[in-house]
Amino acid sequence: MKRLFAGIFGLAVVIVTFYASTNAQNRAVLAEAQRITGDRFTVGARTPNGATVYAVRQPSAAMLNAIDRGLADLFSVARRNGYRRALNYTSYTIFVANPDRTKDGSGRYSPDIAVGAAQYAGTGYDQGGYIFAAGMIIARNPMAFVISEHTSNFARVSDLVRYEGEHLVLYQNDRRRYEQTKDHSQGGGHPILR
Repeated sequence: MKRLFAGIFGLAVVIVTFYASTNAQNRAVLAEAQRITGDRFTVGARTPNGATVYAVRQPSAAMLNAIDRGLADLFSVARRNGYRRALNYTSYTIFVANPDRTKDGSGRYSPDIAVGAAQYAGTGYDQGGYIFAAGMIIARNPMAFVISEHTSNFARVSDLVRYEGEHLVLYQNDRRRYEQTKDHSQGGGHPILR
């Protein structure tokens, strides 16, 4: 009986420790997403296939379905490239931020977020100390990225989800290729996986 109690107590300690660690990790990712975007992500949702979404407003069904389509495309192309890790909807967290612009320089619908230029400073992307990004990786473990809220052109959402996810799949499966493609300041773009 003593041994059983000790085993149960030990398991409970492991579960509580895991939960506290995971919860702290999630709070850190949320804080990073809020720091980068300047938004508060007060709405939590799940896509029909189980990806976690944090947003500034309740995401539309079209937005949630577009996220799932993007992940499905990502998983398909990842498998074609021989990658097997990080291919579960429930492994992904997507932050849906307020766009800092809704049209690109040529007037096309392009909800994007403004982020510090960092490694893009002085390049064609630099808009005076910041760039407009369609999406951005927030964390590699747990796997999280941010995109802007869309009210139309949901095919673009699917593409953005696939493209941001490419970085995370590479990080989990092929660190050499991840390092070569983790940002686009040296050229290159999406799709990375074909």
